[in-house]
Amino acid sequence: MELLWEIAGWAGAVAILTAYLAVSMGWLKAGKGFQTANLFGAVAFIINGTVHEAWPSVVTNVAWFLISAIALFRMRAAAPQPVVPAEEPQVQFPGVPDTTGQLAVVEVLTGSVHGEADVHRAPVECTTAVRPAGVPC
Repeated sequence: MELLWEIAGWAGAVAILTAYLAVSMGWLKAGKGFQTANLFGAVAFIINGTVHEAWPSVVTNVAWFLISAIALFRMRAAAPQPVVPAEEPQVQFPGVPDTTGQLAVVEVLTGSVHGEADVHRAPVECTTAVRPAGVPC
């Protein structure tokens, strides 16, 4: 069992020193990875220090653990919420019908289908169902 506590101590040392080296060399930003490595290392040092009754080390690493835990909690709370993309706004060009109903009315009034005039078509009977209000037959 003694070997397990020694391994925990050395693993903690490796975690903390590796994180510190990575941040110092610019390989890693002081973010979640750095704080997680510090948290793990502090826990390992707390275990090892308690087994060896190295109380100054235990107290120091409890503080180290709390600092890392609070930093991680704050990072989690400050993480931006996922942004839900808004629907694209509908663009309405002047003079262009915006609904199928309006398009049908324009086709009836102009005698065209899909923008092409049909000169050979018989005249359309004018009814109020297809005629916009205020437009004479």
